[in-house]
Amino acid sequence: MQKAVLITGCSSGIGLVAAQDLRNRGYRVLAACRKTQDIDNLRQLGFETIALDLDDRNSVTQAAANVIELTGNRLYGLFNNAGYGVYGPLHSVSREQFEQQFSTNLFGTHQLTQLLLPAMLPHGEGRIIQTSSVMGLITTPNRGVYAASKFALEAWSDTLRMELHGSGIQVSLIEPGPLHSNFTQNVRQTQSDKPVVNPSLAERFTLTSDAVLPKLRHALESPRARLRYPVTLMAHAVPVLKRLLPSRLLDMLLRGNS
Repeated sequence: MQKAVLITGCSSGIGLVAAQDLRNRGYRVLAACRKTQDIDNLRQLGFETIALDLDDRNSVTQAAANVIELTGNRLYGLFNNAGYGVYGPLHSVSREQFEQQFSTNLFGTHQLTQLLLPAMLPHGEGRIIQTSSVMGLITTPNRGVYAASKFALEAWSDTLRMELHGSGIQVSLIEPGPLHSNFTQNVRQTQSDKPVVNPSLAERFTLTSDAVLPKLRHALESPRARLRYPVTLMAHAVPVLKRLLPSRLLDMLLRGNS
């Protein structure tokens, strides 16, 4: 039987290359995104599509119902990839912006996963994978709200993994460092006159979105998926630096590269 995988955030970047790769590997891919134009583009590429706005609880409910109907209540994989970033110093971030950041990057992901677990648990197998970030491990000035949402996603995913132990469903996190994608263009800046940009040093370590694919394949197909999959040199280096460096020294390094 062809295994069905739902991928969120398929309009571009990681989601789009993942959808194309998994379809080529024989999966039945359900490609989800928010904008009507992006849905039309995906359909032109031959994908089954799901309209999904993670910031809208009714949209999440309807999307989950559509997935369950299309798959006959049997979903193998859920790749929670959709998300965006709010950048700016904390004093410039409104409560509404903070809430919307969490609504999309965490609350919608929780609701969608909760609604789709009944299509996975009875079958004793499956994979749930989250796109986190190196910013779920560290933070820097002006990226605190986005980092907070990814720190929370990491904790949520760890808890989900423990709670699903013994169910046959494995839970993993993919943790990219800087990638060339539309993510940067879609960042919502709280201070348009002082936009937050990546430091020039990060450019030499930036990879393309398809760097995620080997990690995603392993998370979906290995009998023993890893808990975390760092992507890019920066994502590999950060956990080591956190263990080795005193916190104040790490702060100094991160302040200097923000």
